[in-house]
Amino acid sequence: MFILGLSAFYHDSAACLLKDGEIIAAAQEERFTRDKQTAEFPLQAIKYCLEEAGLEINELDAVVFY
Repeated sequence: MFILGLSAFYHDSAACLLKDGEIIAAAQEERFTRDKQTAEFPLQAIKYCLEEAGLEINELDAVVFY
C-alpha cells in the first residue's frame, strides 16, 4: 500500500511517501523552491517522492493531509 502524506498552507510544506508503513521518500518544499519555511502546496516535493518510488499519482492507495 502506497500512502502520500502532505503538509501545506501553514509553514514548512512537505510530502512523504510510505510503502506498507515504511518511509520511501520525504522532502520539504523549500528544498526545491528555496523559499524558507514556505506554506505553498508542496507540488515539487510530491513530484520528488513519486519519482523516487517510480510511481504515478494514480498508483497511490491514499493521500492524506495533516
